[in-house]
Amino acid sequence: MKSHKLLFKAKFLLIRLIKSIFIFSICVFLYAYFIEPNWVDINYVELKLPNLASAFNGYRIVQISDIHIDKRTKTRYLNHIFHLVNQQKPDLIAITGDFVTRRQIKFLPKLEATLGKLSASDKVVGVLGNHDYWTDAKKIAQVLENNNVLNLDNKVYTLKRGNSILNIAGVDDVWVGKDRLDLVLQQLPAQGAAILLAHEPDFADTSALTNRFDLQLSGHSHAGQIRLPFLEPPFLPGLGQKYYAGLYKIGKMFQYTNRGVGTTKLHLRFSSRPEITVFRLESNE
Repeated sequence: MKSHKLLFKAKFLLIRLIKSIFIFSICVFLYAYFIEPNWVDINYVELKLPNLASAFNGYRIVQISDIHIDKRTKTRYLNHIFHLVNQQKPDLIAITGDFVTRRQIKFLPKLEATLGKLSASDKVVGVLGNHDYWTDAKKIAQVLENNNVLNLDNKVYTLKRGNSILNIAGVDDVWVGKDRLDLVLQQLPAQGAAILLAHEPDFADTSALTNRFDLQLSGHSHAGQIRLPFLEPPFLPGLGQKYYAGLYKIGKMFQYTNRGVGTTKLHLRFSSRPEITVFRLESNE
């Protein structure tokens, strides 16, 4: 009789446990699908760059990445993101690739209709990512041009403050083999701090070896999109596995990987909120 009571109690507790796990799982899914992908984190980072001229002390760069426009992307979300970027009063806006999700070219008009709302006192610059090439790089590049976004496809853009300069460079997408760091270095002035935009963060192992860049800005990884406590993210893309989130120091160069503002594949985010990064640069002088 006693054993039957114990068995009944064990079954009752097991059923309650299963129900609790089920309800908890549903709550986590709802949070990861509806809440976190829309809960934008504005992250402020102060960096002292040894080669930065005093004329650029306090210079503000706002970075976004991986917009990943597709059928799930709402125009109001894009407007919200771009409004938040403008609120940071950027001197320069840097967009580090993957404007559109693979094969989603029919949703490109959403980008065309909103991208021009970005406003910086100096310039809005960007580079393309692997998804842009898997979609239609020429059409996406045209949208950037139409909206006054300078595509730094293996190019250098130099800012001037009196006799001082700050160089903003970019490599075209590394994944698809369009990067030409050699061409960038040929164009890069010998003086002045240099900041490199490269969609894939693990390219930092190559760019740092040049000893010419103070900072590399990247995206691509989404920080895994799903991050479990105390564990490495279970889903990381190639060329985004080593430096997948936040700030790193590789040799003399800083490297920062933005978590992106869009999603792809699972369209979930957990412990990896969409990110706008605001850099305030400081000079040693």
